[in-house]
Amino acid sequence: MPASRAQWYVVQSQPHAEAKAAAHLIRQAFEIYLPRYLKRRRHARRIENVQVPLFPRYLFVRIDTTTQRWRCIHSTVGVSRLVCNGEAPTPVSDQVIASLRAREGADGLVRLEPRRRFAPGERVRILDGVLASCLGLYDGMADADRVRVLLDLLGRKVPVVVDDLSIVAA
Repeated sequence: MPASRAQWYVVQSQPHAEAKAAAHLIRQAFEIYLPRYLKRRRHARRIENVQVPLFPRYLFVRIDTTTQRWRCIHSTVGVSRLVCNGEAPTPVSDQVIASLRAREGADGLVRLEPRRRFAPGERVRILDGVLASCLGLYDGMADADRVRVLLDLLGRKVPVVVDDLSIVAA
């Protein structure tokens, strides 16, 4: 049996239609990869965890351009276009896909390194709760989702732990 010459390519979806494009591509017998991660978002004074695409409006499709009818991707529901260089689709290295898949956890979500939003000693303002609009100094992460802020209360610095989405730069 000859080796498959399938390669990964990038598909641009319509806004917020990555899942719709993926479902329709799968129905057409294409192999797809839509990397997602867990994002904490603030909505209506609630904080919730939602699965969102790692690359908004983009997903990967595996195509053997010599045997598959790939031009139909351009007219697939949810798809804006197949990323091409001229008339031919532009391939993505297998190592890119492999490195993304290597970062996935057991739940299939890509694990991202936590990034530091503030440097220790930087001035911040608390957005909500009892201490809303109080100014303080960022003191570091208390755990994965909460931060320590030093507030000047009653003439001394008091450490307070708040949700990391509850502070902004002052």
